[in-house]
Amino acid sequence: MPSTAPSTTGPPSASNDGPPGPTKLTLPVVLAGVALVAMSISGTAIALPSIGEDLTTSGSPLNWVVAGYNLAFAAMTLVAGAAADRAGRRRVFVAATVLFCAGFLITAVAPAIAVLDFARIVSGIGAAGVMAAGGGLLASGYNGAARNRAFALMGTMAGVGIAAGPTLVGALIALTGWRGSFIVFAVVGVLVAIGGSRLAESRAAGARTDWIGSGLFVVALCAMMFALLEAPELGWGHPAVLGALAFGAVGFAVFAVAQRRSANPVLAPELVAERAFMGWCLATLTTSIGFLGALVFLPTYLQAAAEQSPVTAGLSMLLLTGPVLVAPLVAVTLVNRGVSARLLIMTALACVVVGNMGMIVLSAQHTTALVAAPLLLIGIGMGASFGITDGQAMAQVPARLVGTAPGFLNTLRGAAEALVIAGFGAALLGLLTTRVDDPGRAAEVAAGPLATTDAAQRSAEIDAFTASWRLTQIGVGATCLLLSAAVAVLLFRGQARTVRHQA
Repeated sequence: MPSTAPSTTGPPSASNDGPPGPTKLTLPVVLAGVALVAMSISGTAIALPSIGEDLTTSGSPLNWVVAGYNLAFAAMTLVAGAAADRAGRRRVFVAATVLFCAGFLITAVAPAIAVLDFARIVSGIGAAGVMAAGGGLLASGYNGAARNRAFALMGTMAGVGIAAGPTLVGALIALTGWRGSFIVFAVVGVLVAIGGSRLAESRAAGARTDWIGSGLFVVALCAMMFALLEAPELGWGHPAVLGALAFGAVGFAVFAVAQRRSANPVLAPELVAERAFMGWCLATLTTSIGFLGALVFLPTYLQAAAEQSPVTAGLSMLLLTGPVLVAPLVAVTLVNRGVSARLLIMTALACVVVGNMGMIVLSAQHTTALVAAPLLLIGIGMGASFGITDGQAMAQVPARLVGTAPGFLNTLRGAAEALVIAGFGAALLGLLTTRVDDPGRAAEVAAGPLATTDAAQRSAEIDAFTASWRLTQIGVGATCLLLSAAVAVLLFRGQARTVRHQA
């Protein structure tokens, strides 16, 4: 999900060649771009059933609508930040916004799913540039308390976008159809690009980028994503899947070696040795794992099995996304008043674990009422994590790494989120296939189109869909529980080690 930490490749206040301060448009334009990107991340899932029905598609091609966007966003964030530092943050911000809009326009008129998937990848690349260059514009334009307020507002707008995305897209689909909803996003993006063209330019003097490391990371991540998305249909033993997994594993191994030898690593090895920093990184990954499955895949269940309209499904999703708007401010206020940040994040992780386990009550009847409490718990946990993890993680970083650490955190978060979406979809489809006993039909059910003429078949498909959802959520909850235990070890043992060292 969008992060409030700067994505620049050097210390934000160091050696910027540009004006001494921001223009009056800097903050509103950047915040508008952040909200637009966040809405497109959380809202697109509402459109998936309509896209699948209109283009007669399901399975991995349909999953790439969301996964391709998130993969491009995750893989290109660091590259976009480095490009912004060198070529100019305003220039990259405007160019990225135009690319974002172009992808949405192509999506709106796409005649086939392959074209639409390509357009979504284009939009994801643009979104990465908007977030990275936008963060650079704020970091270079503001100082001290003003910068803290600017990034607090950036985080707030990301929360607004995530919270409003499903509801807004559901309403747009009802008014204009799914194609019209993408056109609306493109039009708003054009306005953001026009505003961005009026901002002051800035660059980072002496910025350096590990292009080899960035390339290795992108290629390895893409290979892993391909394997996870295609395995349910091709089979885990298919040569293409095995080859992609092997290629991705080798790519990440070479990447790790390259990082140790790079003068300007993408993922600094020194940071991995900081237990507390890694604990906070793992905490934000854990809450994301518990949040993203429901965010991306629940809207399809609501519309298919529970027979909710896009508008109603969007409103139901507010139970999950609404707390993300409120909880960050509550969490940071509690920490500022003396509440232990470590205890607070463990409470947030507990909310995510219990919420995901609680999704076992999911049913096609009275769906919203049954899952209201679990969704609220997951949203509260995610929101609390949004409020404190970035700041707490950065507080553990040595001064020499203040420029590298945000990139490390954003890369780790983005890569994990992209893989989570792919893994959740693969698990759900795999479980559904074992129950439907027909991979093609299972993919169609997962995409939303259930049987309409045979009541018995429709009931069986709903039962299979529900059972698969429940098991997937139990798996997610168990994963989050194990990761939460690892977070506790890293945070509390890391703190004890620091105390002993200081003594």
